[in-house]
Amino acid sequence: MRFALDSSRVDFASSLDSMLRDADVPKVSRALAAGDVAPIRTLWKSLSDTGITGLLIGAEFDGSDAEPLDMVVALERMGKWAVPGPVVESLVAVPSLLRCVDTHNPERRRTWLHGLCSGQLIATLAFDPAMPFAIDPAVADLVLSVSADAVSTASIVSVHDSIDPTRKVGEVGVVHDTAEDATGFTGDIRAARAATELLATLGIASQLLGAGQAMLDSSAEYVTSRRQFGRVIGSFQAVKHQLADVMIGLELARPLLYNAALSVAADSPTLQRDVSAAKIACGDAAYRSSRVALQVHGAIGYTSEYDLSLWITKVRALQSAWGTAAVHRQRVLEAL
Repeated sequence: MRFALDSSRVDFASSLDSMLRDADVPKVSRALAAGDVAPIRTLWKSLSDTGITGLLIGAEFDGSDAEPLDMVVALERMGKWAVPGPVVESLVAVPSLLRCVDTHNPERRRTWLHGLCSGQLIATLAFDPAMPFAIDPAVADLVLSVSADAVSTASIVSVHDSIDPTRKVGEVGVVHDTAEDATGFTGDIRAARAATELLATLGIASQLLGAGQAMLDSSAEYVTSRRQFGRVIGSFQAVKHQLADVMIGLELARPLLYNAALSVAADSPTLQRDVSAAKIACGDAAYRSSRVALQVHGAIGYTSEYDLSLWITKVRALQSAWGTAAVHRQRVLEAL
């Protein structure tokens, strides 16, 4: 079976590329790493103008109510441009969770969903055990804590660095505020957890594939200009083989990712297996792309001042986000 995007989704991806290219995302990333959240809030507003922040939000809250494949296209572009911040958490996980559960304070839930859709509200969450820490809490206006059978608003107890300098992680404490009924979420929490985890894992896989493609493109461009022993290194057979292996890995991962999105949309009985397979394949392909990018760029690839480092560290962080490769391999094994 051949998976290919239709023309409308291709155009959608191109418009995102144009917007993110103009946004100077590496500058935004470095500002966030230095503790300046203003540039990423400006970027978030630009994302809302293109409809990205409302993809998984219903039309009654001014969202697009888009299909999982549309989300995959958007998140792949976010990975391609190494967009920082709680991307999957705010654009995928929290909207999915709020759509699946009710609250004793429906007006506040409505306010949250409108805020997320407009880009005025950025959210993050701790989701035990897949994501025990909240991502980039300094950026977030709303923090949720999701346990096995409860959803609560939360506060940040402490913040720690991660391997990705643009990606801080926060330990959370549950807020018990009976006056505002902060813990008043009702509904099938377990079903909401399952749906949210699947979509978030699919979003992470999309980011990984986009990041892997970006590093391959950067490497392919670099080897045509870097010279060694009087020749451009792209003419060496060993370099060609390594780049070809990366391309094959990415091209084999892409249909697994698209198939997983279709499985989620169709509520297929194999959707959990398909999403885990996509996460494994995209993670492995992106990691190989990062290793080869380091090799072909040489010493400059190891410097934090060079933009390549933004993709390399992000891939390393995303590999374990929303389930490690070992966790997802076990799920595939159990399904088989």
